[in-house]
Amino acid sequence: MPSTPLPTRAQLVERAAGLVPLLRANAGKAAQDRRLTEETIDALADAGVFKLRVPARFGGYEADTTTLMEVATQLGRGDGSASWVASVYSIPGWMVCMFPEEVQEEVFSTPDVRVCGTLSPTAFAKTVAGGFIVNGKWSFISGAPHAQWQEIIAILDPGDGSEPYPLMALVPMADLQVVDDWYAVGLKGSGSVTTIAQDVFVPAERALPMPTVVQGNTVSERNARIPIYRAPLVPVAGASSVGTLLGLARAAMENFLEWLPGRRIAYTAYTKQSDAAVTHLQVAEAAQKIDQAEFHARRITSTVDTKAIEGVPWTLEERARNRADVGEVCKLAKEAVDILAAGAGGASIYQHVPIQGILHDLQAASLHALINPTTAAELYGRILCGLEPDTAYI
Repeated sequence: MPSTPLPTRAQLVERAAGLVPLLRANAGKAAQDRRLTEETIDALADAGVFKLRVPARFGGYEADTTTLMEVATQLGRGDGSASWVASVYSIPGWMVCMFPEEVQEEVFSTPDVRVCGTLSPTAFAKTVAGGFIVNGKWSFISGAPHAQWQEIIAILDPGDGSEPYPLMALVPMADLQVVDDWYAVGLKGSGSVTTIAQDVFVPAERALPMPTVVQGNTVSERNARIPIYRAPLVPVAGASSVGTLLGLARAAMENFLEWLPGRRIAYTAYTKQSDAAVTHLQVAEAAQKIDQAEFHARRITSTVDTKAIEGVPWTLEERARNRADVGEVCKLAKEAVDILAAGAGGASIYQHVPIQGILHDLQAASLHALINPTTAAELYGRILCGLEPDTAYI
């Protein structure tokens, strides 16, 4: 256990807020380089962002998802890509804590270790002496350029006549090939490249059946006593993602209001845009949508954290509502930014204007399979209508 008290939520959020000027200053270079700058990575490490989901016995903070959301919101105010990568690291970083103690010791022996990952089973594994051989590739691996490990998913054929099933494993980045193919219009600085495994050996202790992790059934006896490691994977992933979306919306509002003084509405009698009723309506509507997005974000994290502390099972409806809430945060944040971008006028279309980058970041995030508002709403409605889910990601 740590010899000094763990930082409070307020302290961690304050640290993240203090990074906003640096993140904004580095966002352009990150977008140009298609990966975060080393200065940004160092600053996130110094603020303790990479320790949020690490057990205290390994020097981490064991932060709950409400803390994750509030920290990511502040980071999102600075740079969507930086917040996205930090949030992504927190998910497979949490998944490491499902593994046996010796595996955790191996991974967390690296200070400020960063684990990237995926939930897509786009590889295959076969059983060999002492473990598995994996071949395949995974796309959209955010944060891979600065990660030391990757969590992978591969389909394993047990070879005994039973059904194949997805296997989750941990692989050092040194064992994978990295394809520098991240040329995107949104979240440009996230380094979401493709990785490839060619005959990669994974020791048996570094692999678990994915259903075990989806249910949040850690095989670590020590972690089973810690609330944050007792939640199902998909609700945890959703709770870990919404802060970035909320932060981007807040950044758009801040940018709009900073830009407003001195602006006029072209081809009208309004010499001050701030005097126009249309502007008042736009700002009010966007602000309300951001407030509504925060409601859904807090309902997500409150549910995850409360149920983890109480140790009670999740109902199917709660799981589906969690995914629907994630989609609603994204939809509302995007609608708010659309309103503000429209109100910013023609000059806002230039690439150097921050609101354009924010708009594209939210568009990119909205296409993520676990965030997409339409898919999430359909799943929730399906459950409310008494049908079984048509996905394992719930």
